[in-house]
Amino acid sequence: MNDPNESLPEQLERARVAWFYFVGGLTQQEIAARMNMTRLRVNKIIGQVREDGAVQIDVMLPLSGCIALAEAVAERYGLAEATVVPDVPDFLEQKRVIGEAAGAMASGLIERRDLGIGIATGRTLSFAVRRLNARPHANSWVVGLTGGATRSSGTNTFEVATSLARKLGVECHYLTAPLYCASPESREALLLIDELTDVLARTEIADLGIASCGWLAEDTTLTQIRVVKDNLDEILKRGAVGEFLGCFLDSQGQPVDHFLNDSIMALSPEKMKLKPMSMLVSGGIEKVQIIRAILRGGYVNRLATNEAVARALMAGPR
Repeated sequence: MNDPNESLPEQLERARVAWFYFVGGLTQQEIAARMNMTRLRVNKIIGQVREDGAVQIDVMLPLSGCIALAEAVAERYGLAEATVVPDVPDFLEQKRVIGEAAGAMASGLIERRDLGIGIATGRTLSFAVRRLNARPHANSWVVGLTGGATRSSGTNTFEVATSLARKLGVECHYLTAPLYCASPESREALLLIDELTDVLARTEIADLGIASCGWLAEDTTLTQIRVVKDNLDEILKRGAVGEFLGCFLDSQGQPVDHFLNDSIMALSPEKMKLKPMSMLVSGGIEKVQIIRAILRGGYVNRLATNEAVARALMAGPR
């Protein structure tokens, strides 16, 4: 509980210390250095919030800076909802806290509803699935929004979709095809398979779509796919700043003119835009350009990200 004699800055200081320690996974020394305070003070705050019941499973303290940023981003980009989490220095931990925030958001959309849920791939989304705490109606179902890669990293689209379906106790449908076909013609040939066409149609009618995005560094999982690796220089020359559902977008959120964008086995960004509920779950300052591009394109109506990205989205041009 908050002490009524405590000033707002003191309350926010307690909230950030508690969040970094109990949710962000930082050590007391790391928190002290990050917040420019002594380790003794950090230890004292952690002891206080434990004692007064402010920390249970989640931190029950306001992070008003994050809330204000989320509201500002939502207003600027016309989103129905946004959530912003504090920055943490560890790459994987940042993905975890963003994913968990997204999972909490998705739980509210799923609880006791009869709906189709589409999900893409990525480690951040796998963390979102773990955090889900909802029960949809029995007639609900899950579908993978994209085809897969030939190498699995533990976050392949099939695995993420399977985990989500198991978590919710519903049926799962798979887009059992490569994410990128060799050509638009080979994609059309695959779509002669009725079962595959049916699943692709299911990605379009899902009520809720949950996806992440990728930047185009040479060492990402996506850019290690051979056909992408072979064409990466040309994709970049044509103005791509990243990918969303496998589609390479320019800074304005428009698909670049390249044959790979016509060879994707996945829900298209334009079809994602039509969903009543759609979430982008992604963070990291290196992804600001592609996140901004997706928001400019209007492809999603909800966002989960971290503070540094939210600040950049507000500082730069809309």
